[in-house]
Amino acid sequence: MRLLVTGGAGFIGSHFIDYELAHDQSIEIVNLDALTYAGNVANNAQAAGNARYHFVHGSINNRELVDWLLQEFAIDHIVNFAAESHVDNSLKNPELFTKTNVLGTQVLLDAAYQANIQKFVQISTDEVYGTMAPGQAAKETDPLHPSSPYAASKAGADMLAMAMVHTFGMPICITRSTNNFGPRQHHEKLLPMLIQNALRNRPLNIYGQGTDRRDWLYVKDNCAAIDLVLRHGQLGQIFNIGAHQEKSNNEVTKMVQAELGFSDQLIRHVAERPGHDLRYSLDTSLIETQLHWKSQTDFAFGLHETIAWYRKHQR
Repeated sequence: MRLLVTGGAGFIGSHFIDYELAHDQSIEIVNLDALTYAGNVANNAQAAGNARYHFVHGSINNRELVDWLLQEFAIDHIVNFAAESHVDNSLKNPELFTKTNVLGTQVLLDAAYQANIQKFVQISTDEVYGTMAPGQAAKETDPLHPSSPYAASKAGADMLAMAMVHTFGMPICITRSTNNFGPRQHHEKLLPMLIQNALRNRPLNIYGQGTDRRDWLYVKDNCAAIDLVLRHGQLGQIFNIGAHQEKSNNEVTKMVQAELGFSDQLIRHVAERPGHDLRYSLDTSLIETQLHWKSQTDFAFGLHETIAWYRKHQR
């Protein structure tokens, strides 16, 4: 397999590259990343010494570059992680999210179609379904109700991908995962913010009353699921990926506090951001039955591993 991974210097993308290089000794990977603030070549330190890994600095919006990469490296599979992903930033600059997440995905899809790519995996998010009531879990066939410009841009990209399936028969799968966590995540996300601020004895800002609920999925488990979708996922299928480890922001904060021992005085509740979803939840029965995947990492263990990494890499 000759695989193009876009956004591979980011959090999930870099872990996916490490996973593929470790599990498939015949794979060759090209990493295309624009190296925005959330991308870091240091995330690819493990891959960088591998002769089967190649890094290219550039944007998915650059059609000439994408076409050249597909031809130069004889790419036959694509996994698209490239995206602007922070909800807060999407409220300030929705145009950037549209350009990257929607138009950039369209560039990739069109180039992949012209190059007759064997498989295209679009990486999406549980946020496209919108907030879920208690006891409710979104299925892949449910309508999309994105609440933020970020979620709307990812929903738009998903619809473009499915349009290419229905119109041109393109070999595409989509994955929608819950909250990923683990080493190397950018500090704008909740868990690394809590850990890094606690290690520096700085305030920990929690939105609203801290009752927002998310399902926490260890990044390496998500990579294993994406690999299964890449290799065995039925073409045109969407797969929800989740760990069924739902916790409120308050619960997560208390678990970090139990390990790091910071004072309650550091915890500050701030105003909720506009349009904030209170709860996400996914029905993952499809990937469990079709591809025989289940999350393997307990949240407490994954949290311990994540804290240990940030302690070691504290600046």
